[in-house]
Amino acid sequence: MKRRSFIRNTGLAGTALMVSAFDAVATEKPIFKPAAKGYQLKVLATNWGFEGSTDAFCAKAKKEGYDGVEVWWPGTREAQQELFDALKIYSLEVGFLCGGYQAVPDEHFKTFQTALEAAATNTRQKPLYINLHSGRDYFSESENQLFINLATRIAQETGIKVCHETHRGRMMYSAPVTRNFIEKNPSLKLTLDISHWCNVHESLLADQPDSIRKALERVEHIHARIGHAEGPQVNDPRAPEWDAAVKAHFAWWDKVVERKKAKGEVMTFLTEFGPADYMWTLPYTRQPVADQWAINVHMMKILKQRYA
Repeated sequence: MKRRSFIRNTGLAGTALMVSAFDAVATEKPIFKPAAKGYQLKVLATNWGFEGSTDAFCAKAKKEGYDGVEVWWPGTREAQQELFDALKIYSLEVGFLCGGYQAVPDEHFKTFQTALEAAATNTRQKPLYINLHSGRDYFSESENQLFINLATRIAQETGIKVCHETHRGRMMYSAPVTRNFIEKNPSLKLTLDISHWCNVHESLLADQPDSIRKALERVEHIHARIGHAEGPQVNDPRAPEWDAAVKAHFAWWDKVVERKKAKGEVMTFLTEFGPADYMWTLPYTRQPVADQWAINVHMMKILKQRYA
């Protein structure tokens, strides 16, 4: 066999083994009780890293089989028009992201409030949920509490699920800090991106079962990305070296889905493997080591196989 053919064939064989190892872990059906009436699974696509128009993104998401998209609330009328037109054309649902970016708490809160109120009261399409990048890890507890108070009020007034994301750099950046907010706020709801906590705590969180349990009880929406002890995103979840991380994440997600099925509620996921620098790259060339879009589509299919 020629050297080039050998490399190509063995490479393809290795890829097949990696994919089958991930699929075996991810699609092993958990044993749930029959879902109560009303349970639905909806998996959304992220436009993070997508290079193209909103229409092109929505068209591609629809073609792949996504139920909707999650995007930042557009800041201009033109961008809003473009988004809502595309959602209508491709019959997609939507989840909105809202947040602030300023270092000064008062300025940050005003930006946050403006976006959240606009997203929640828009008359074009009611979102499945609103996901919040709430506050900052360096804001005081009282300053961050203002974001929770606002989100709780908006949720009560509109009936929309409003959830605070467990994200590095934001107020819910760690398990113990989030637990403190949970215990003080009975109505607080979470978007679980637990890959961040794996990174923050440099572990798969086996030493914090009580905090994780309390958090999972408040989760309404999940960002489906696999993290590990040294980072928020593995290079490719299909690679066998990440089996422990994959199993841990699906075990956490199973707990949320089990509760949603029992209550007959809608379960939403976002497939959120990101581009560089979340996606690992080769030095000097910065060539991504894997295909971000393909990984997210594969994750979407696995989620539907496991939880539909």
